[in-house]
Amino acid sequence: MTIAFVVSVALLVGLALVSAAIGQVPTTPLEVAGTVFHEIGLDWGPLPHHPAGQVTLLQVRFPRVVLALLVGAALATAGALLQGVFANPLAEPGVIGVSAGAAVGAGVVIVVGGAFAAAWSVAAGAFVAGLGTTLLVYLLSRSGGRTETVTLVLTGVAVNAFAGGLMSFLLFTASNAARDQIVFWQLGSLNGATWQSVAVVAPLTAVGVLAAILMAPRLDLLALGEAAARHLGVDVERLRRNVVLVVAVLATAGVAFTGIILFVGLIVPHVVRMLVGPAHRVLIPLSAILGAVVLLAADIGARDLVTNADLPLGMLTSLVGGPFFFWLLRRTRARSGGWA
Repeated sequence: MTIAFVVSVALLVGLALVSAAIGQVPTTPLEVAGTVFHEIGLDWGPLPHHPAGQVTLLQVRFPRVVLALLVGAALATAGALLQGVFANPLAEPGVIGVSAGAAVGAGVVIVVGGAFAAAWSVAAGAFVAGLGTTLLVYLLSRSGGRTETVTLVLTGVAVNAFAGGLMSFLLFTASNAARDQIVFWQLGSLNGATWQSVAVVAPLTAVGVLAAILMAPRLDLLALGEAAARHLGVDVERLRRNVVLVVAVLATAGVAFTGIILFVGLIVPHVVRMLVGPAHRVLIPLSAILGAVVLLAADIGARDLVTNADLPLGMLTSLVGGPFFFWLLRRTRARSGGWA
């Protein structure tokens, strides 16, 4: 368990240094580390030799790296929470309408504002619509003061379908420039990362991950079954409501500035379960770290696979995550006959 944390943190630091070193302005990981040390008042390591190296690192690359860390951690933590509270390994933030709602919100802002819609207004539209859609799914799935897991999932499916129809309508009515912007936003990218966006996402992610860690013991009890959890003092309905709220905050914070990034919240908790088991006290913090690792690795690929091109991040996570998830399905079926 300790080894998994140490290796994950080492991977995180190494990938962060490599990611910050990639770009048209030549820098090395040692120069990246030296810049970080000098910024915190330590005279260690070399500074970039290129005249624009330090400014590029501080204003362009470091915000991108930090935002990748935050978004990866937020999405993976949200996935771990949902899989725990639903007792369903197929659960991920999109199940409760977060991603679809955020896409509609961003699409509406882009269509109304045209090609000149500011990045902040698009992010705000995505954030508000994602939270609103999640709240709608939760309220529609309640009956008699209770929320059943199956009803919540099916309500999410219905709302996702409706949101998909709205997105099709927006794409149909948008101008060519606005349509291109909507499509690009849906593909996901860290290209527009700034310290201002980091300042918004960081506290939301920190609060969400901390809340998830605090809920971990009750999720472990819930794994014994709802009846057993109630006998052990867990307010199941309140726990479910809190999880949905925290997931909505984490997922909307994750996609507001980057667009839709798929499979991180679905795959990472599976990998962590394979490494350290199902206990949420370990699963949630390690999922946050590995989620950051996965998104950093994907962003390195997005910038490095094609020369002078910044590939859509969501495209890469889907291309890798889809086959990997299929392998997980086959592996589980071969070992235990599936999840049914």
